[in-house]
Amino acid sequence: MYNGSSNNYPVYGVELNRKTFKPIGTRTPMYLLQDWRYGWQRFGENMDNTFLDPFIEGSWMTKHNGKYYFQYGAPGTEMSGYADGVVVGSKPLFEGSYSEPQSDPLSFKPGGFSRGAGHGSTFQDNFNNYWHISTSIICVKNTWERRMGIWPAGFDKDDVMFCNTAFGDYPLYLPSADKPAGAGPGWMLLNYKKPVLVSSTLGSFYANNAVDESIKTYWSAKTADKGEWIQSDLGNVSTVHAIQINYADQDVEFIGKQTGTYHQYKLYYSLDGKKWELLVDKSNNKTDVPHDYVELEKPVQAKFIRLENIHMPTGKFAVSGLRVFGNGNGTRPTAVKDLIVLRTEKDKRSAYIKWNPIDNAFAYNLYYGTAPDKLYSCIMVHDFNEYWFKAMDRNKTYYFSIESINENGVSERSPVKKVE
Repeated sequence: MYNGSSNNYPVYGVELNRKTFKPIGTRTPMYLLQDWRYGWQRFGENMDNTFLDPFIEGSWMTKHNGKYYFQYGAPGTEMSGYADGVVVGSKPLFEGSYSEPQSDPLSFKPGGFSRGAGHGSTFQDNFNNYWHISTSIICVKNTWERRMGIWPAGFDKDDVMFCNTAFGDYPLYLPSADKPAGAGPGWMLLNYKKPVLVSSTLGSFYANNAVDESIKTYWSAKTADKGEWIQSDLGNVSTVHAIQINYADQDVEFIGKQTGTYHQYKLYYSLDGKKWELLVDKSNNKTDVPHDYVELEKPVQAKFIRLENIHMPTGKFAVSGLRVFGNGNGTRPTAVKDLIVLRTEKDKRSAYIKWNPIDNAFAYNLYYGTAPDKLYSCIMVHDFNEYWFKAMDRNKTYYFSIESINENGVSERSPVKKVE
């Protein structure tokens, strides 16, 4: 049994009697954070809080090839950099035996619509694929307000444990015998920061908040009345395959799980914004779908998507993300050139990263790792062509690569760059 949650003490482990579940002996320390070495373990939204020690919690153990992979969450629940690390040992209790932390987090997702990947667990599906599930943050109405994310995981030929969170909040295939774990259809986000029209707006909860790829911000109508609506312009006639509706909590009347709650809505599509066709009808839905994902049986050509409210379980009609997926029917972005990584000499945990912007890209995936063939961690960066990176192992050489993203696809990755 493993337990503990503290910013002063390690997490602990103790052997249990299989018949009685009583402890055998006393608990032993498993791991205490070393934020002086591993930058990602530093507390703070940007890993820059020097006044509060980071927290360790969320123990989980996986055995693979005779080795024990002890997983833990750090540095804090409410941070975008909330992640799961891993320590590899020769025995299930590390005290007095060999153990060594992997330099980078097992699961790390500081960018994108849904951020954070900490306090989780690892399991295998019916096809023996590994998956890692952990919590992603909202932390708007409450410090502990979170959702669950699930990503493909596994072990490479050198027994390094990894998790793939790249495009981790885009559509992926469910596990099956004929599709590799983590594969997806390649549908892109079609309406990032595109024009929006709404039926009404409550205060400063503006319409564009529904298409800014942040689960923390949201648009809210003035009421929860039937007929309130939000309309997204895709910019060009696009091939629409799927839509995700992420509701937000505005003026809700209860907290926590309830029975008998449900959302009802209709989705429409149009080529000109005047003539509308019904796309999805959930006016008779009786289930709670705060993050409803609808995959179309047949894709449609559309320039506009409209979401019309029928019923809200509580609060106002509010949306943190009306996300439309498919293909923009245009050209994918060009590859990024001149990736520059300036590692800080006084603190090797940090670096300033910059690259030439791509005119037809709205985001970038920055990949990194401690070996050129092990770029397992990914950071999605929207809008900017620079990033303050503070998550490195101060004792290791690092490798970086980057790709650009738009509604039509993904560019080739840049050549891998070595940074000592």
